Amino acid sequence: MFKLTNLVKSNVLSGLVRNGFTQTSSGVHKLPDLPYDFNALEPTISAEIMQLHYTKHHAAYVTNLNIAEEKLAEALSKNDVATAISLGPALRFNGGGHINHSIFWQNLSPNGGGQPEGLLLDSIKSSFGSFDNLKSLMNAAAVGVQGSGWAWLGYNPVNKNLQVASCPNQDPLQATTGLIPLLGIDVWEHAYYLQYKNVRPDYVKAIWNVINWRDVGDRLSKVKA
Repeated sequence: MFKLTNLVKSNVLSGLVRNGFTQTSSGVHKLPDLPYDFNALEPTISAEIMQLHYTKHHAAYVTNLNIAEEKLAEALSKNDVATAISLGPALRFNGGGHINHSIFWQNLSPNGGGQPEGLLLDSIKSSFGSFDNLKSLMNAAAVGVQGSGWAWLGYNPVNKNLQVASCPNQDPLQATTGLIPLLGIDVWEHAYYLQYKNVRPDYVKAIWNVINWRDVGDRLSKVKA
């Protein structure tokens, strides 16, 4: 008889484990603590945007991921193939939303901006020629997303280089491309519209002022260790 156990090891769910997301003792995903106040990233990102983004949007992904996983567990217990397969989009969307935002909050800092240093800067120069080239590629990827999605700086574990990529909606980078996420720029409208209206390029240009290069560098160091 066909067994569904391996579905629990799907790329989205295993991505949650690889990225170290916390769960309660009962295995329920929870909203991570925000490492700064809602107004800490002003004037780049307003307190109103941060509060809505974190307490409404990210919280909804966590809630709906837990619901989808409960349904998956029930389907697994019954070996219900059809139901398990039908949950794939919900797991991908909400699991991806949880992965992406948990990284995003750490990628930002009120003390951010400036330029990367050390191993990260060396890797950027090796992969892109210069930091300015990386910024240009990231900006183009972020502005070029049609509709909602993300632009990413990722690490390619095969060729050991850094790469820029974009993903639609909440598709998680590693599950979609194989790249390990280091830095993400959220270009869903809820991330910027209240402040920047429909001028996404202004938001993308401004967000570099709050990028937490220490966090990005730490992520690279961990995957290269």
